[in-house]
Amino acid sequence: MDRGTVGSANQGRLKVGVRTEGRSEILTPAGELDHHTAELLREPLDAALEQGRTRLVIDCSQLAFCDSTGLNVLLGARLKAEAAGGGVHLAGMQPVVARVFEITGAEAVFSVHDSLDAALAD
Repeated sequence: MDRGTVGSANQGRLKVGVRTEGRSEILTPAGELDHHTAELLREPLDAALEQGRTRLVIDCSQLAFCDSTGLNVLLGARLKAEAAGGGVHLAGMQPVVARVFEITGAEAVFSVHDSLDAALAD
């Protein structure tokens, strides 16, 4: 396991951990991803892409809530990553978050994995 880059951003209701493992940039949002906190995830996603890290894995196991703004951040990152030859993988979604992706149909455009290990192995 390569734990090369480690960092985090925090604004009370959302903390975002960032680390590099192999060819993947792993982002771990913990808390609530909504209109007030979405920028905390958008910034490290954009930074990873600017650094040429196009395989983005979002570990959703600690994400308690995601609204349409959070979903749009992830969709935007997906478009940018795919345009650069990569992709966005979602891992370990809690049922309440997975439901948002089901209702909107967004689960069909992401690589969704049961666990972080499964996303990293893909």
